[in-house]
Amino acid sequence: MGYVSRRLYSTASQLAVSTAHLKRFPPKEATARAARSRFDPETWAALQPPPPSALMAFSHRIGLGSVLTTPEAVQRACTHKSFLDLHTTYYPLSPPPPTNANLAALGNALMGLFATEHLHASYPHLPTRVLKAAVSAHVGPLTCASVAQDMGAVPLLRWHRQPTTPMSPALLHSDALASIPRALTALVYQERSLASARKFVNSFFLTRQVDLRVMLKFRDPKRALMETVAKFQRERPKSRLLKETGRFSNSPMFVVGIYTGEDKLGEGFGTSLKMAEYRAAEDALHRLYLTRTPSHLLQLPSSTFGQNANIYKVAHEAPYTPGDLGETEALYASSG
Repeated sequence: MGYVSRRLYSTASQLAVSTAHLKRFPPKEATARAARSRFDPETWAALQPPPPSALMAFSHRIGLGSVLTTPEAVQRACTHKSFLDLHTTYYPLSPPPPTNANLAALGNALMGLFATEHLHASYPHLPTRVLKAAVSAHVGPLTCASVAQDMGAVPLLRWHRQPTTPMSPALLHSDALASIPRALTALVYQERSLASARKFVNSFFLTRQVDLRVMLKFRDPKRALMETVAKFQRERPKSRLLKETGRFSNSPMFVVGIYTGEDKLGEGFGTSLKMAEYRAAEDALHRLYLTRTPSHLLQLPSSTFGQNANIYKVAHEAPYTPGDLGETEALYASSG
């Protein structure tokens, strides 16, 4: 085996390119003397399509074997629109391969819809900006790229890196990888129903644990709590010292509770009374804004379409009981 062949096999193995389904290997461009000097194994490997066996194995691995029944459908979902530039450069006369551009746009809208209604129904009191941040944390670009990597879609991705231009930022590998789950969501929606697409997004995205407490930030939690309590027409909140130890030592500890009347709103601790009071007010606001609807009482607006309903046709609506609208956030220092 010559040097060119060994380099081709090495590059193909590194980029997860199977040579079993190729008509000819090594390609004639790699062995011809005139073209050998300008032949690039990495570019050649990037132009090769994934093997059909890997595409079908991927669809069954993520539970979509009955939806993505052909390798062409999976390959389209894994082909980013940036790949067209690379393909047109080396194969200008051949027809361009189908990409996931339209599917990714549709899937992104569906994922935003499912995440927004799920989070708003689960946390009805969540502030608007925090709700937007939570949606991004569940179905944002970085999360989509991470899910695609967990699915094992990295070897199947076909894309081409693009530099920064005056009209658009640079295209990174994570950006191209994030388009695969979005395209898969759109394919499930097209081939099955809205309920099936919502189930797919719920399985891979909405069941992930995201800490929403870190998204709720307050410049002055005590004043924000006073605004909130006044909105509910309750008594003015008061701080009470519950426990303390080591007041005259080098490491004191205080536990403060905030009450409105006889109701305890929150509790906090700290090495000073001011710190403990700050944390107690913050805890009270977290208890309000992170109040979660029980799962058996959760009602989603998109569930009215039923399991197999077509949104473009008149059909019998599923039973739906809308949840109570949450209270708006306090106007002062609660933007998240």
